[in-house]
Amino acid sequence: MSIDKLNNIIIEVETQFLEKESQPEKKRYLFSYTITIKNEGESAARLLSRHWTITGETGKEQIVQGDGVIGQYPYLAPEQAFSYSSAAMLDTPVGMMQGHYTMIDDKGEHFDVDIPAFSLSVPQRLH
Repeated sequence: MSIDKLNNIIIEVETQFLEKESQPEKKRYLFSYTITIKNEGESAARLLSRHWTITGETGKEQIVQGDGVIGQYPYLAPEQAFSYSSAAMLDTPVGMMQGHYTMIDDKGEHFDVDIPAFSLSVPQRLH
């Protein structure tokens, strides 16, 4: 969980390895992630854009940035939350994501909400 202390925006992340959609023999490991953005502040805010850095265990980075999330620009009044799911493809069984959202409050002030690094990892198996 991450908290933007100035604007009281909380970010929660859940991840899952998608074994059936992955192809380890081709170095394709697909992970889903669900993000919940909660506004625990006193003023509303709209998410404008996202910026992700996705890093595999070899250090190879992918930068993903764009407007909104999943084609939406969620507007969060105080005490509201918005959740969405997406996916990331890695060429290694372990990696991480981190980034930030750029938001705007009702006063027209832009601010970034950091998303601390979270891991993407194929579950260990016992044989």
